[in-house]
Amino acid sequence: MTLIEPAGVGARINRAVVRSRAMSRAGLLERTFSAAFRGLVYPQIWEDPLIDMEALALTPGDHVVAIASGSCNVLSYLTASPASVTAVDLSPAHVALGRLKVAAARHLPDHTSLANFLRHADLKSNIRLYERHIRPHLDTQTRAYWDGREDFGRRRITRFARGFYRTGLLGRFIGTAHILGRIYGVNPRQLLSATSLAEQRQFFDTRIAPVFDSRSFRALTSLRASLFGLGIPPAQYEALAGGHAGGVAEALKQRTEKLVCDFPIRENYFAWQAFGRGYGPGEDASLPPYLERRNFELVRRNADRLAIVNESVTDLLARRADGSIHAFVLLDAQDWMTTRQISELWGEITRTAAPGARVIYRTAAADSPLPGRVPDAILDQWDYLESRSMNLGARDRSAIYGGFHLHVKR
Repeated sequence: MTLIEPAGVGARINRAVVRSRAMSRAGLLERTFSAAFRGLVYPQIWEDPLIDMEALALTPGDHVVAIASGSCNVLSYLTASPASVTAVDLSPAHVALGRLKVAAARHLPDHTSLANFLRHADLKSNIRLYERHIRPHLDTQTRAYWDGREDFGRRRITRFARGFYRTGLLGRFIGTAHILGRIYGVNPRQLLSATSLAEQRQFFDTRIAPVFDSRSFRALTSLRASLFGLGIPPAQYEALAGGHAGGVAEALKQRTEKLVCDFPIRENYFAWQAFGRGYGPGEDASLPPYLERRNFELVRRNADRLAIVNESVTDLLARRADGSIHAFVLLDAQDWMTTRQISELWGEITRTAAPGARVIYRTAAADSPLPGRVPDAILDQWDYLESRSMNLGARDRSAIYGGFHLHVKR
C-alpha cells in the first residue's frame, strides 16, 4: 500500500519553491528540490523549542499557528497548555510524521514506551507498539503512509526499528557528512566524549575547522544541490551564501563552530543528532520537552489540542477570524518566498493577529527579509524586538541559522 498524494500537494510545493523557467539551470534545481520535499526531509525539527517558548510566552488561552516540519516543537508547545496549536506543512510525509507522534503521545501506555518509540527509535519491539497502540488510532491517510512500502519492500514504519533519525533527507545528509569526515580523517562521534567546552573547542579547531577550510570541501559546497539534504532550496542557498564573504563554506563553518563550541554537549541534543545520529543516553540526556519524562502526562493530556494539516500558512489563515491567533511560528519558510508571497502572508497574519500576538521566524542570513518586501502599512502595526531577537538567536542550540526574529502586534 502506498500513500496517495492529496490533490494539489505537488502544486503547493512548487509554488513555494519554483521561481525559474523549467528548462533553466535554476528551474531544474528548484524542481528537483520540490520533488525531494514531497518525501520525508526532517525526522527531527532543527529549531530550539526552548527558545521558541521563551519568545512566544504561551499562556493557556493562546491559539497558535505554526509550521510543523518534524513536529517536535509543536508537541513541545503543549507543555505550556495553550488552548490550541494548528500545525501546517506542505509535505504529506511531515504531516504523517506529526500525526504519528501525536497518536504515540496519546495512546502509548507509558513514558518508557514513548521513549522506546520516539527517542531510541531503533527497536524491533517498536513495531509491536505501533500495531497495538498507535495504528488503530491513525486516520486513513496517515495509516496508509506508514503501512506503505519503500525501497526493498519494507513498510515505512520499520524505520522506527532500524534507526528513524538516520532516515529522511536530513538523516541521510548527516550520515553522508560522517562518511566524508572519515575520508578527511575525522570521526565526528569523538566529540561526544568531550567533558568541557574547552575540549569541544579543541576538537573544532584541530579536527573540524581544517575540513571546512579545505579546497575540496569548498568546491563541494559551491554546488547548490549539495545542501538539499539540509532542506535548503536554491533561494535559501543564495541567502546563506550572500551573508558571508567566504560563501557557503564559511557560513557552514561558523554555524558548526557555534554548535560545537557554544553549548555543553550534554545539554544540546542538536549536537548529539549531528555527531551521534540520535539522542544521547541516560536519564539526564538532553531531549525535546515533549520527550522528557516529567512532561509525559502533560503532553498526553493536551495532545488533542494539536491538529496537523497539509496546507500553507497563508491558506489556513485566510479561513481564520480577525484577531483570533496569539502566536505564529514560521520557521525559516520566508527564505523560500517571493516578495508577493511574503506580503500576502503578512497581510493574513496581521488580520488574524490578536493584540499582543507574537510572530517568530528564523533566517539563513542575519537580517529580516520583511523591510522593503512587506508594505509599511502592515509592518507599522508590529514592533520588531531587535535586541531581544539577537539575544534569543545567540542562545538557540540548533545553531544553524543566521538570525532569529520576534515581532509583537501593537
